[in-house]
Amino acid sequence: MKIGLFLLLVVICILPAEAQCAMCRAVLESEQSGTAAKGINNGIMYLMIFPYLLVGTVGYLVYRNRQKTKA
Repeated sequence: MKIGLFLLLVVICILPAEAQCAMCRAVLESEQSGTAAKGINNGIMYLMIFPYLLVGTVGYLVYRNRQKTKA
């Protein structure tokens, strides 16, 4: 129960992250408006979500399977 509450708080309290590689940052810093940089950051964050979702789903399925075998 405590672990679940902790994980929920961690997910809710995530700070905004700037996720760019060095080359992307160098190219996008030269742009004046900054809209392309914001789009690149959003795209990177979007692509980062899926590995965590997959690992979380597999972990949940393993947990649920073990709970069924105990019962």
